[in-house]
Amino acid sequence: MIQIANLTKRFGTFVAVDKVSLDVQTGEAVALLGPNGSGKTTTLKCLTGLARPDGGSVLVGGIDVARHPKQARALLSFLPQRVAFDDNLTALEVLQFYCRLRKLPPDRIDGVLQALDLEAVKHEPVGQFSGGMVQRLGVAVALLPDAPVLVLDEPAASLDPEGAAAFRELIRGVKQRGRTVLFSTHVLSDVDLLADRAAILVSGKLVAVESVEALRGGLAAGARLRIALRHADERFARVAVLAGASEAELAGPTLWVNCRPEQRLAILRAIEAAGGAIERFFTAEPSLEEIYLRYVNATCAGPAPADLVGLREAVPEAG
Repeated sequence: MIQIANLTKRFGTFVAVDKVSLDVQTGEAVALLGPNGSGKTTTLKCLTGLARPDGGSVLVGGIDVARHPKQARALLSFLPQRVAFDDNLTALEVLQFYCRLRKLPPDRIDGVLQALDLEAVKHEPVGQFSGGMVQRLGVAVALLPDAPVLVLDEPAASLDPEGAAAFRELIRGVKQRGRTVLFSTHVLSDVDLLADRAAILVSGKLVAVESVEALRGGLAAGARLRIALRHADERFARVAVLAGASEAELAGPTLWVNCRPEQRLAILRAIEAAGGAIERFFTAEPSLEEIYLRYVNATCAGPAPADLVGLREAVPEAG
């Protein structure tokens, strides 16, 4: 349904998107991940016809967006990163305006009001809404048309827990009806709960496209062994390395060991044979955030940018 081939977009000498290629199939949900400034928003703007590519092509339903923007946009609904409405309009008036704009039947309004829990405030001016409520209204506007493609730029930004839960339920319903979803996000739980695949952008380049199942597999493969010792001794870290660990670090009475899953038992036995009293042990799986940071760090020279810390809670800037 979406075909992005060698997409390139420059702003002067700065290359915001560098030969990105990505296909999104009908009924599939794909998440765009990446640090701020990685090209996520620019990619989505090229997809929706809001920015013209300097190279490559973007097709929606087989229609070239740059050559036939009106026909391509008829197939999609877009939620921008920052939504804004006239403060004097009520939520109901905003939805009525967009229904008229897109020539949609007005009976679509009641459904999205209820789905986003906006029914009780539909007659209140938008100027009195919190940021999270404005975001809910933006999601409601994006869901008004029954377009085959839904494009969302940071849709969970500013949503409170109730709004986020309602949003996720809506997207699940959209997928079940066979619609295609492409969304950018910093909320990695949304990737785990909503996406079929994740496409990771760094400095305008697409560095990885992984299924969510593969990312989960990476969690297991990257698990660390945590060993609680009765007595701390640096020599047990050396014993673990000699037994096959790639890295071992003692933090108080806890020994952290990086190793392959099949090496864990041998390492535990080696520590006991060396006189270590193991009180308990377990594997500590890395979070989806840590897996993501590994991709970023593998591409970037140096440490991950500060804005990647605490990605689950971060409020994003331009992507």
